[in-house]
Amino acid sequence: MKKIAILLFLFILGSNIKAQDATASNSFEKYGKTLNAGVGIGYSGHMGHTTPVLHLNFELDVAKRFTLAPFFTYYSYKNNYYWGGPKYEYRNYYYRQTTMLMGIKGTYYFDDLLKANSKWDFYLAGSLGFALRKTTWENGYYGDTYVNHGSSGLYLDAHIGTEYHLNKNLGLTLDLSTGISTFGLAVHL
Repeated sequence: MKKIAILLFLFILGSNIKAQDATASNSFEKYGKTLNAGVGIGYSGHMGHTTPVLHLNFELDVAKRFTLAPFFTYYSYKNNYYWGGPKYEYRNYYYRQTTMLMGIKGTYYFDDLLKANSKWDFYLAGSLGFALRKTTWENGYYGDTYVNHGSSGLYLDAHIGTEYHLNKNLGLTLDLSTGISTFGLAVHL
């Protein structure tokens, strides 16, 4: 994760960031009405490892340089759990954990602060929502089905990211966060 953050920082510094002309900086750039779809890597304490992630959100303008976006994120992974009991041999049992995250992501764009070229958007964001998790065990497991890998409940995440506009309606996004980082496509409607 640190390597990705360092690469993003170097990429931003190495880019040709130019001041926008005076008329562009005075206008209210619209960030909303944007569908963001991404794939990425999720990592958080309850997983203990990385896993592929699918993510969708739809940004809506709320104020100058600020959007709110309802989001949906999905990931699933398989893991093992070592267990045995009085009448059973100790052995590894496998389970699959599936997680769906739903909530709202608030994003503040700071392009003006960086005097960024109009092809670039830079932002800080925070996500608040809830996580629905389901654990399915393999056949033959009769022990405790509780695994301390998180439970359904509150979801919080902090983000830093960028978008490069390929044209007026399409962009590439990179969203680095404390839990789930994604690379994706932005469609401006």
